[in-house]
Amino acid sequence: GRFCQAEGIDNLTVCSDFRNKDFANAYGVLLGGSVLAGVTCRAIFAVNEEGIVTYKEIVPEITEEPNYDAALAAVA
Repeated sequence: GRFCQAEGIDNLTVCSDFRNKDFANAYGVLLGGSVLAGVTCRAIFAVNEEGIVTYKEIVPEITEEPNYDAALAAVA
């Protein structure tokens, strides 16, 4: 929430999966079997008003960022 406020973003719902990992498990983005076990991988999802995923990208390396332009194009 603080990030959105600082950046002037007011049309985004922020949530956390820190404690129970329900989202990470449901979407298959929870890392396991390495020193990063329990951390969510870097990914981006676009979900439409009907709850259908219209864009998904899971980057191969956690230090890389997803293609934000492609995600924005998917929701345009």
